[in-house]
Amino acid sequence: MFAIFKREIQSFFTSPIAYLVIGLFLVLNGLFLWVFKGDYNIFDYGVADLSKFFLLVPWVFLFLIPAITMKSFSEERKLGTLELLFIKPLTISSTILGKFFGTLVLGIMALIPTFIHIFAIGQMGMTEGNVDMGPVIGSYFGTLFLMSCYTTIGLFASTLTENQIVAFIIGVVLCFLMFYGFEGLSTMMEDGQSALLTQSLGMKFHFDSISLGVLDTRDLLYFISVAAFFLFMTLQQLKNMSR
Repeated sequence: MFAIFKREIQSFFTSPIAYLVIGLFLVLNGLFLWVFKGDYNIFDYGVADLSKFFLLVPWVFLFLIPAITMKSFSEERKLGTLELLFIKPLTISSTILGKFFGTLVLGIMALIPTFIHIFAIGQMGMTEGNVDMGPVIGSYFGTLFLMSCYTTIGLFASTLTENQIVAFIIGVVLCFLMFYGFEGLSTMMEDGQSALLTQSLGMKFHFDSISLGVLDTRDLLYFISVAAFFLFMTLQQLKNMSR
């Protein structure tokens, strides 16, 4: 697994991919938070907190994570090197986990520079440094779990086709459905209990819950279950291809 992980990290940083992803993520967030007028602008919001940042992050990663993972297995299929992974002294599970952690680390590296927003927000309050760190820490944890799910979904999408663009589109659609699809579906229901149950099937519901600063085991189990499900689907797809 470590060999695959190391190869993924090297492939990211020996090409423009890592720098482009990290740079694009930081620029987009910076522009929407501090420059562009609108719902995400902190100055227009008038409250010195990071809630707008964590409303924006899931949507930015919804596109960036599938863009990173789209080549994970589709490129291997196109180049005919996927079979080589199957005959190496590595299990398919190790290959999947190596690619998973490689992509996740890149996402974490994109998140780390955003800590500067905490300092900036702290300087803007009536009392300098008076930032409620509970929701901030919870939101970063929620973002980490969300990235994990996006990554597993993107890896699964990349096993379905050898065309990277198609893999990207499938990944974005699946991430959108898992993040907001159930939330949107719940708005069409008249029964409040059914609407709440439907909402709880989506990632947005659990991400919003963690963002309040409370790490509920139900939310953690949900994200772990979603990630495990798509890792399992990826494993099954690759096993079928190896036969």
